[in-house]
Amino acid sequence: MKKNQLLLNFAVNSMKNAHAPYSNFKVGAAILADNGKTYSGCNVENISYPCGTCAEAGAIAAMVADGGKKIVKIIIVSDGNIMITPCGACLQRIKEFSTSETEIILTKGCEEIKTVKISDLLPLAFEEF
Repeated sequence: MKKNQLLLNFAVNSMKNAHAPYSNFKVGAAILADNGKTYSGCNVENISYPCGTCAEAGAIAAMVADGGKKIVKIIIVSDGNIMITPCGACLQRIKEFSTSETEIILTKGCEEIKTVKISDLLPLAFEEF
């Protein structure tokens, strides 16, 4: 079994429940948090376009609601055949709950292809003062 298979399974299962009637692009995300628990989320679109929720935002909200403080790693999957990365807003959301060691696992479809750090994807992030 792959090192990140459990996390991948959580993300894929969440992706299957995504509500994406407008884009037809389902996304799932799963987080391993600092408390050892796994949280997942899926994209939820809304006819009022900017009111939708990204999969990463849903997973982060679930983590925070349960008391998790930091993301150890996060994986993002889609039902498409392109490498998926978090959007700009989600990169900043992930950064808010990351450490310098937080891993972001990128996928193509549901296949793990690359692991990066948040600083690789968002090198000049807003920081706390």
